[in-house]
Amino acid sequence: MRKFGTFHVVFVALFAALICVGTMLVQIPIPATGGYANLGDGVILIAAFLMGTGYATAAAGLGSMLADLLLGYVSYAPGTLIIKAGAALIAGLLFRKLSAGRKQSMQPVMMAVAGVCAESFMVLGYFFYEAVILGIGAGAAGAILGNVGQGIVGVVIALLVAPVLLKNDELKNLMNRS
Repeated sequence: MRKFGTFHVVFVALFAALICVGTMLVQIPIPATGGYANLGDGVILIAAFLMGTGYATAAAGLGSMLADLLLGYVSYAPGTLIIKAGAALIAGLLFRKLSAGRKQSMQPVMMAVAGVCAESFMVLGYFFYEAVILGIGAGAAGAILGNVGQGIVGVVIALLVAPVLLKNDELKNLMNRS
């Protein structure tokens, strides 16, 4: 098990801040539920592919929840913490499992598969949260298309950025520092 020190706290905080900014930068309102679609999922997936899964999970949950709190979506904050952390966990675990023993040229395919699975969890998670926890009921279905669009954009962003970052040996060494 790797040691969790100051270096890791700084990286989790850095990615949490990047996720928060990515989430706040572009907000597309979803009138059916009062929520919004955003670009933060791309940064979440990048974190999941670059960092250790636990670190990315913490950064995703905290950064996304912080964005909800700062934007006034307080009722979404608890759900966002769990849903975005879960998406990062799924993406990180699947990417590592699928990539093990495969050629580096296959990484984008593994990222796409892991990203789609993670974003599917996000769509289902928000549907459940809005329908059951927030009490919107069947009206929560109105947000599915917006969340699917957000997930697709997130996967595309991650597929464009993460492979480039993973080719950098210095960054890889920095991220794997124990």
